[in-house]
Amino acid sequence: MYSSFEDFDEEDLAGTLTNITDEVNKLPQKHSDLWDIFKTIANKRDAEAYQQLLKDEAIRVLFYDKLAAFAKSLKLALSSLQFHKDVDEKTINRYRDDLKMFMKLRAAVVERYSDEIDYKQYEGQIQKLIDTHITVEKIDTIIELVNIFDKDKFQQELENTIEKEAKADKIASRTAKHISEKMDEDPAFYKKFSQMLKDTIAEYEAKRINEAQYLTRVQEIMDNVLAHTDNEIPEQLKSRDVAKAFYGLTIESLKEKTNDYVILREVSIQTALQIDNLIQESVLDNGKPIIDWQFKTNITGKLLIDIGDHLIDEVRDKYNLELSFQEMDKIADDCIEVAKIRYK
Repeated sequence: MYSSFEDFDEEDLAGTLTNITDEVNKLPQKHSDLWDIFKTIANKRDAEAYQQLLKDEAIRVLFYDKLAAFAKSLKLALSSLQFHKDVDEKTINRYRDDLKMFMKLRAAVVERYSDEIDYKQYEGQIQKLIDTHITVEKIDTIIELVNIFDKDKFQQELENTIEKEAKADKIASRTAKHISEKMDEDPAFYKKFSQMLKDTIAEYEAKRINEAQYLTRVQEIMDNVLAHTDNEIPEQLKSRDVAKAFYGLTIESLKEKTNDYVILREVSIQTALQIDNLIQESVLDNGKPIIDWQFKTNITGKLLIDIGDHLIDEVRDKYNLELSFQEMDKIADDCIEVAKIRYK
């Protein structure tokens, strides 16, 4: 088998083959390292306590890494005759049982906290280990997380979750994931609800609200995010979905420029509508976006100028607001970036 290596120096081959004995010898420590993550849990049979401890993302990442390391060493050990000779059956069974338990825990927390981790480097090996050496009634497969837009499937997922806190965590984490994915489409809107979500989680962790209130609040936030509705959106913009995003960006940029909220709101409404009109006139042809307009500087460059002219004449000068050219350029740039996503 090794004749193909005869022409190589020993130094050239160093580190290319794994010494199974060395890996097996590391197994007890890797097993201990994995359990050390949960040493603060008093009742080791309390499944919810494990999941709550893993609420911290840094601890979850450590758990995923330690589990992968333990599973890799156990796979090598179980394939070694020497391991079965040297280690008593009770210890081997404990390793197997612990792997089953931790695999189920991993599946549960990935779903609960909406993690998306690349398991490609070891997922297949772990599954092969389970199939070959471990008898288990069921290991939940890590699949693509249900999107909250798929209301029926997500509702079914929630119904399968008993604890109110676990339900709330799933809603919160999945909503946060959705917000992160959509942030560039309407930055002001999603930043607002992202902060509301963070504040709600912080209040619950500080015990200022109970489980039922936590669940109710995150449900309301998710519903508003899914419906893309905000009570503060003016009536004039209700039928202008993209203009709503421009309104949010404008009011965010101008709120420090005036103490008069009536003026701030009116200026932002008119600016959002005008910016949306300018963009539609430039990028739509018979109601359809011009192909690759986002990459045509003659279109984006003209938009920067046109939006800038409006901000100078109808915002800065008309209302005597202190707006620098840099600030006006940022409003125009931000709106065009949103338009590149929404009008394509």
